[in-house]
Amino acid sequence: EINFLQGSVTLPAIWFRYDLSPITVRYHEKRKPFYTFLTTVCAIVGGTFTVAGLFDSFIFTASEILKKFELGKLT
Repeated sequence: EINFLQGSVTLPAIWFRYDLSPITVRYHEKRKPFYTFLTTVCAIVGGTFTVAGLFDSFIFTASEILKKFELGKLT
């Protein structure tokens, strides 16, 4: 019990009260459909082809610039 009327210095405080009750956790495993797997595989393959195409374009452009430089036609 705290008495605020005695004139003593009181420090600010916070009190927490917990009402603990049992908690039930329910876990249900749900399988994803096959088309989700198929879509993911197609996305990976498509992304791989896109990155390979960008890389090939970069290499081709760099080789063309290098050929022009060697021939002295780079302006």
